[in-house]
Amino acid sequence: MTTDTDGSSALESIARLADVAKRYDALFCDVWGVVHDGVAKNPQAEAALIEARASGPRVVLLTNSPRPAAGVRAQLDALGVSHDAYDAIVTSGDATRALIAAGPAQVFHIGAVRDRDLFDGLALDFADEARAKVVVATGLTQDEEETPDDYRDLLARLSARGLPMICANPDIVVHRGERLIYCAGALAAVYAEMGCTVHLAGKPHAPIYDVARALLAEVQPRILCIGDGMFTDVKGANGIDADCLFVADGIHRDELAPAEGRPEAIAAALRTHGLHARFVQPALR
Repeated sequence: MTTDTDGSSALESIARLADVAKRYDALFCDVWGVVHDGVAKNPQAEAALIEARASGPRVVLLTNSPRPAAGVRAQLDALGVSHDAYDAIVTSGDATRALIAAGPAQVFHIGAVRDRDLFDGLALDFADEARAKVVVATGLTQDEEETPDDYRDLLARLSARGLPMICANPDIVVHRGERLIYCAGALAAVYAEMGCTVHLAGKPHAPIYDVARALLAEVQPRILCIGDGMFTDVKGANGIDADCLFVADGIHRDELAPAEGRPEAIAAALRTHGLHARFVQPALR
């Protein structure tokens, strides 16, 4: 094994996930940007997970979707993703529900109607701005049309009341096909800039990994995290001291274009953010 000048393992380009999968007890794999792009599944990624799973490790799909696992499974089913590609799904929504349940019942929801299944079974009072005691952001209401700037006045009013925010999806943007779509994390960033408290449970934060690890039998499992987000997937893997397979042609593909797929250049780009990965592929395969 080669190492970088800082002593960390050098970033290794691999041809197939199956070449390294058997080293691990579990694969924590990102969904949006890796398994699908919001419009169509990635057949190579699906095949790679099926092959890797057959070699021994459990595959847990770990996504910053604000919806509970059942909603994500339904979306994967609609895209034709085989159940043989994974053992379980853990979402930011799953981890966030505990934060919502522990907070005040008077909730002001920012997000699309489709995200309301996040609240199923919770005793909540959906309130207007004046009565709300907490803000829960699952995304932009019309995410195909709006940007965070459309919410600045609303967030300023909520900020003036000192309301805390629970962010159900820490992602800033995702690709939907070829389009970039803003997520709840973009609203949370604006709210935090206003000096308000923001609670997050999804990647790279610990709660979502705690939920995923609770599904594993091993006390100290060997985990490989797979994903295309530097500040969610790679940072999250580094935070739990797990190896990471970085998918370079995902959300950061334009930023990393000058690296031309060279592992040493991609590793240098990660290091500028204080991050490191063990393996790299352009797309999961």
